Amino acid sequence: MSVGYDALYMDLGECFVLIRAIARSLITRYSHLTARLEQRRPCLPLWGVLLAFTCLSPTSTQAQCAGTASTPSAAADCAAHAIPLDGVAQLDPAHSYTLAELIDIAEHNNPHTRIVWEHAKQKAEELGVAKSAYFPVLAGVAAFADERIVNPFPKPLSPRGYNMVEVPAVVPEVTLDYLIFDFGKREAKVDAATAEKLAAGANFIQANQQVAFAVASAYYKLLTQQERLEAARQTLKTAQTTQDAAEAQLLNGRSTLPDVLNARAETSQAVFDLESADGDEKIARVTLTEELGVEPSPDITIDGQKNAPLPDALTLPIDELIKRAMADRPDLMAQVAEIRAADDAIRAAKSEYLPKISLSANAAQTSVWPTADYGQLGNASEPTWSAELAVEWRLFDGGARKNELAAARSRKREAQDELREKRDQTTREVWTAYIAFRSALRKQQAAVALLDSANSSYSASLEAYKYGVKNLIDVVTAERQLAQARSSGVSARSQLFLEAVDLEFSTGNLLRPLPPATKTATTSTPASTTQPQDGQPR
Repeated sequence: MSVGYDALYMDLGECFVLIRAIARSLITRYSHLTARLEQRRPCLPLWGVLLAFTCLSPTSTQAQCAGTASTPSAAADCAAHAIPLDGVAQLDPAHSYTLAELIDIAEHNNPHTRIVWEHAKQKAEELGVAKSAYFPVLAGVAAFADERIVNPFPKPLSPRGYNMVEVPAVVPEVTLDYLIFDFGKREAKVDAATAEKLAAGANFIQANQQVAFAVASAYYKLLTQQERLEAARQTLKTAQTTQDAAEAQLLNGRSTLPDVLNARAETSQAVFDLESADGDEKIARVTLTEELGVEPSPDITIDGQKNAPLPDALTLPIDELIKRAMADRPDLMAQVAEIRAADDAIRAAKSEYLPKISLSANAAQTSVWPTADYGQLGNASEPTWSAELAVEWRLFDGGARKNELAAARSRKREAQDELREKRDQTTREVWTAYIAFRSALRKQQAAVALLDSANSSYSASLEAYKYGVKNLIDVVTAERQLAQARSSGVSARSQLFLEAVDLEFSTGNLLRPLPPATKTATTSTPASTTQPQDGQPR
């Protein structure tokens, strides 16, 4: 009968939970829409869009959680009430996607964000389960029974010394079970579930930051490959210019056939490099679409914003960056919440050594129609009830409570050690990002100077070769140096953007409202568009 009570209670409880969840979802959607209409702000250019992701206009509650929930509590609450969208986004090959748009698509479609989002929802529901322990369990059941028994009876009153009695019964009943006091076990479980919910919210923020960083990395890698492809085209034009000059010198009797063949070999090498760059660019497109969570395909176009200003300086010293990371990194927040949950688990384990006070009661309308093979019995339909106040104190359990408490304390020590390890890892990652950004900044400056020098060297060598002052080897050497300078310039520019994003990611400020750790220059000239002195596009 108790199974029937529980099933009925669960069905009713699930209905109330569903109604409450729908109401909360509607209220949350309305509040989020109102907040967006009142607080919308413009986006930052290029790399800064990662820091201002909240200015996007996502079309699902999941993306709203990623964009507006910057604390573990807000993220967990938002994820708990969000409703996912079915299906996978379709990219428009004719549309040129910005980095902000690509991150928005990834927030909708990347499986990793959906997994941690569902995990956050589960932790929120588990908190509701833990809180339900404070309420009584009220169940109703209707029992229909028929019983036939042998009832011993003295022979003077019954010829056989017994009677056969059959008792049909109908018993509609209501039962109540209520845990009145348990010395803090329920409170500890609620606190542990709350900490787990906060940890899930922090992990949700971390997952969104990871997806945003992965998309940014794939974006800048594609941008690098596109600029390398353009540099390969320019290198091919340079090689053809050298070949034309060698053939012209051969006709004028100022060059030899081996020089022409050498120039043609350089042109063929440039064609080979162009095809390789074209293949790498298409592969980078496929990689980007995979990071978005859509069907991997090279059919995607990005807006490179080649004239966007470059990051040119840091806004915070290394000590402040480390302090920011320790305060704002969501993985550290999640680990701190795990330690709190472990503390609460220890409290719950200790409470098992103490008694519990519970109340049990039931009320029924019992209707019976007994019959006997000898004599006559009367029918009855009367209200019946019972109530019980019980104190349960487990005196011996074979060491189960002792082992459970020891395991809970071990989990706390494990969580503390993991926090220390993550803090050391955070410090290392911030230092690495800090050094990498400064190195990328100096490499970008050196790449610009290198490209200018290589352009000048090639133009001067080609002009001197035409006048017979230098030989073809000098021209080919200058040509190769120019090709290498173009490649270095392309890589340095994209790497600088990526290191700026990595610095925000390592300090936990990606998709968060704090001021960025870097600032941009007011003007910037893409390294790959510099013109050599001979007037040919390089």
